[in-house]
Amino acid sequence: MTDVLTHASTILAAFERAEAELVGRVVVLSDGKAGTVERIWLDELHGLRLSIRGHFGRWPVASLKLVGTGPAPDRAPISSLGPQSDLA
Repeated sequence: MTDVLTHASTILAAFERAEAELVGRVVVLSDGKAGTVERIWLDELHGLRLSIRGHFGRWPVASLKLVGTGPAPDRAPISSLGPQSDLA
């Protein structure tokens, strides 16, 4: 495989891994938005971005503050997000 194909394969593998780890999980963004990740995008200008159910727009994955420990039920209890001290 050429260096370009190897690099592209590495990027796609990391994207698939991020998608598998985040889609369907409860998250809290640094701006306080919270919800379930619906979809992940690979944006050539901004990197990985995600959408959250119930919120319009796409946010960079770097803005994640908390990620729940398991798949999200319809309405996740706040305790599934981790310690309360992390929310402040």
